[in-house]
Amino acid sequence: MTFPKLKPKISAKPLERRRFARVKLALLGRYMLEDRREFPCQTIDISAGGLAVTAPVHGAMGERVIAYFDSLGRIEGTIVRHSEFGFVMTANMPAAKREKLVNQLTWLANRKILGLPEDRRHERVTPTRVDTTLRLPDGSLAPAKIVDISVSGAAVACTVQAPLGAMVHIGRRPGRVVRVSEHGLALEFALPLSFDIFDENVVL
Repeated sequence: MTFPKLKPKISAKPLERRRFARVKLALLGRYMLEDRREFPCQTIDISAGGLAVTAPVHGAMGERVIAYFDSLGRIEGTIVRHSEFGFVMTANMPAAKREKLVNQLTWLANRKILGLPEDRRHERVTPTRVDTTLRLPDGSLAPAKIVDISVSGAAVACTVQAPLGAMVHIGRRPGRVVRVSEHGLALEFALPLSFDIFDENVVL
């Protein structure tokens, strides 16, 4: 992509000539490189088109990377630049998800200023396949529907009940009952989902 020559009086820095406005946010997360190694990271700034992160391992230029951040969820992209403390990556996603990311960034950037309440601990999605089966502590099976799911747990609609703290299985994944309602249960997974498989197509 080429840019027209700027008049001498304009002194815009290259990093400011972006399609999407960047927001300075410090969000903790983790990322996975192509060899499936995972590392912790933290955002420096982020936009709907890409993000800069502090990271212990840079990865190669052009390498595909998958990152996951609380409140934002999964972001896929490629490494386009190295920095002293990490790297800059693109954010590759369909238009609908990009619009959602813009809304999330607006929320995060203005939450403290506006005195808005904290968001949930993890992003939650409604999977494409909502039908599942619960295996209760006594070994019995019951049909259920997934209301929403995050990397740490799921809310399910079902007609059976289980006591708080009980260990059940949703599909093949074990979890603990953390909330009970007349319409179903909220479960916390024994082990979080790997962020590289967490999206609307996840199958438990």
